[in-house]
Amino acid sequence: MIGYIAQRLIYAVVTFLFLSVVVFIIIQLPPGDFLTSYVARLEQEGDIIDEAEIEALKQEYGLDATPVEKYIRWFGRFLRGEMGRSFEWNQPVGKLLRERLPYTILLSLITLFFTYVVAVPIGIYVATHQYGFSDYLFSVLGFAGLATPNFMLALILMFLFFKYLGVSVGGLFSSEYALAPWSLGKVWDLFIHLWVPIIVIGTAGTAGIIRVMRGTLLDELSKQYVITARAKGVAEGKLLFRYPVRMAINPIVSTVGWQLPRIVSGETIVAIVLSLPTTGPLLFMALISQDMFLAGSIVMFLGVLTLIGTFLSDILLIVVDPRIRFEGKT
Repeated sequence: MIGYIAQRLIYAVVTFLFLSVVVFIIIQLPPGDFLTSYVARLEQEGDIIDEAEIEALKQEYGLDATPVEKYIRWFGRFLRGEMGRSFEWNQPVGKLLRERLPYTILLSLITLFFTYVVAVPIGIYVATHQYGFSDYLFSVLGFAGLATPNFMLALILMFLFFKYLGVSVGGLFSSEYALAPWSLGKVWDLFIHLWVPIIVIGTAGTAGIIRVMRGTLLDELSKQYVITARAKGVAEGKLLFRYPVRMAINPIVSTVGWQLPRIVSGETIVAIVLSLPTTGPLLFMALISQDMFLAGSIVMFLGVLTLIGTFLSDILLIVVDPRIRFEGKT
């Protein structure tokens, strides 16, 4: 098992290096750069900027370097934790991320926990009650959850809460706690505001996992070893959770690798609609303004989340499925 983990860690390091190159190429693909957008915006406002000032700005932001020099400088700073300076905000990227990452991580982890805790038991229940009322009910709700855009669900909830309860569900804090220092009251206010974005963001993931769990478990329940165990008189509960569920949960466990970054990146429009202080709106504005250091750092953060999630998936699969340990030994 130690050899398997070491192998996965080596794969993760190599993938991280390759990911940095891909991210840098992607953020360099759009024509122009931040300075081009900045100058164009000034010209639209009627301001005139001369060539000498443009050259000075290029040297200040390091935009006159070659692509290789830009990559080495950017990646080296990222490894040291010095992720450059945001052009748009005129602040260090690290400072901007430190302000928003805690809320992003908190929201993502709770949403991930909510998704699996709700979806897996429901998937097991509907699979063991195939073609019953609950199966049809959750099938309809599941398809509706998959088909409904998260931002539309957010708008509907905002309208319903404000119209019938007179409560605004936007943001993570009430107006009186937004700028207040941390206290028990502020923590409780955060807890009250968290559950709406968690439900909105986690709806599609929950619906999808329910469908996957139902399908894989139904496939396992129809296999010969389950029929044989039932014929030998094995208790239904022991039979269900000792064998079929363990096999059926493999695809669910393997999705942890992309669930984390999907939640973070998928909440961008929801965060804009609900005015959430997370990295989603920050990434959107950075891409619009071609803020290279800020956009690249956030995309790299999403990539690192994917690597961490994939590594956790591999470890969990070893625990869940003994066949993976056997393959590692051979």
